[in-house]
Amino acid sequence: MHGLTGLRCTLILAALVLAAAARPTPAAASVGGGGCGPFVSGTVIPIPCSSESGAAGAAGSGSSSGGATSTSTCVTVVYSPVQAQQLGLGPAPAGQAWAELACGGTLPGVVVILVSTATGTPQLTPQQLMVQAYGELRVPSLSPITAPPPGRDGLVGLPEWFWVPAAGWHPRSTTVSAGAVWATVTATPVGLSFEPGTGISPVTCQGPGTAYDPSRPATSQHTSCSYTYAQASAGLPGNAYRASVSITWRVDWVASGGAGGVLAPALSVPVALAIPVAQGEALVTTP
Repeated sequence: MHGLTGLRCTLILAALVLAAAARPTPAAASVGGGGCGPFVSGTVIPIPCSSESGAAGAAGSGSSSGGATSTSTCVTVVYSPVQAQQLGLGPAPAGQAWAELACGGTLPGVVVILVSTATGTPQLTPQQLMVQAYGELRVPSLSPITAPPPGRDGLVGLPEWFWVPAAGWHPRSTTVSAGAVWATVTATPVGLSFEPGTGISPVTCQGPGTAYDPSRPATSQHTSCSYTYAQASAGLPGNAYRASVSITWRVDWVASGGAGGVLAPALSVPVALAIPVAQGEALVTTP
């Protein structure tokens, strides 16, 4: 995934289920607005990504944007033969009709399927509902917190801490169902990485990191989520390092009939940071 603050990728799905002799099979999805997702069975399935808060929070603050769970129940709206023809659909097989799969989410676009004219039962697979759930999933941008906090310079030779509030460190999932067929897509945060802005490899750590407690001595606190600058930021644009903190999410899906798998093992959502670093001045006194 590319882009920093203000990132918002929107999936436009138009999956047409074409008639075949034995069973309908989905055609390739039509995608607009950019894509943030992986390949699934040879087809790119974008996931909408949001970056609603792009600045580091002060100690004790931070965003846990994005609800934990959401659900959509799909219904079918049968097309008349004239409507199907206007949409460019061929004749439906005997005993079946073309219908729109209308779900409760906000995903733009249309999913067209075949339904039984006798029972109204849709000819759906869990994979089709997974695509719908994947499109409705929102992976939030969690605001990182730093120590020293924003507005205060870091110091050369002293570690810059970064972490995400534990309250926002939890999975987000979306379930889409149609009758007895359902699919759930879940994004789980698994780690942090810090890009110092110096052209070197980022620092990575598991979990949300450790919060710095300003009421305790620095020597009694430890974290694996920190970086120590060796040079001051004076002379850089804005006199600050252009750094970023990325939260890595693992995206999985499960569905009726035992279907499921991994959709994105490491979906990265970055947040940009400007970190000023000053040269520490030593005070030497002569007894």
